[in-house]
Amino acid sequence: MRVALGLSYDGSPYDGWQSQPSARTVQDQLERALSRFCDQPIRTMCAGRTDAGVHALMQVVHFDTSAEREENSWVRGPNSFLPPTIAVQWARHMSDEFHCRAHATSRRYAYVLLESAVRPSVDATRVGWVFRALDQAAMERAAEHLIGEHDFSAFRAAQCQSHTPIKTLSRIQITRKGAYWRFEFEANAFLHHMIRNIMGCLLQVGQGLRPVSWMGEVLAARSREAAAPTFSPEGLYFLGPRYDARWGLPERTAAYDWLP
Repeated sequence: MRVALGLSYDGSPYDGWQSQPSARTVQDQLERALSRFCDQPIRTMCAGRTDAGVHALMQVVHFDTSAEREENSWVRGPNSFLPPTIAVQWARHMSDEFHCRAHATSRRYAYVLLESAVRPSVDATRVGWVFRALDQAAMERAAEHLIGEHDFSAFRAAQCQSHTPIKTLSRIQITRKGAYWRFEFEANAFLHHMIRNIMGCLLQVGQGLRPVSWMGEVLAARSREAAAPTFSPEGLYFLGPRYDARWGLPERTAAYDWLP
């Protein structure tokens, strides 16, 4: 039986999604909980790997098992073995052809940023931070340079394992609620650190340190050295993948309502 799960997690205590010898990863925690619940070893595949400190509101995974459980049991059972910072939100029985990564038509992220003269406190691990005022119109104009299919080498980490730097970025939406900014990104796929590197550049423009046209120059340079430093991971959230309606999977979880 193939099972798909949607889960949310606070990434601050973990060394990212992917299993590591430290065992301090979200994948290690989830597979340990599933294996205990099923009384058999379970290995998972995820829709999009997240880095250390990055959160997820709807990470989607799939796995195969001979254990037979009701869909609701695949939620409550693993959650009884998971730490408070990770929770399965929904479960679905899937056909063997379903693949959470290969069948994703796009992936969505949000970056939540606090603009304040004083650093964050209660949300210190859940938001990025700038102390200078930001110009929304300038950032929106700069973001327009990135929409479409491009070579995003300038925003690619050296350790990126993607076969190609060419991605299609379909949406960047910038909104504000009080002191909090929300940047939403949607693309067919993302390079390693791509969003955090884009954020670094957007904030340079938003703070008046660079002109709007600089974003186009960075993109055209196709060199990581042309872009701003990688911005902090704390405010980055994986919102989850989108799938064709035939798979019958949710597009959001209740955790979406928490973000500004």
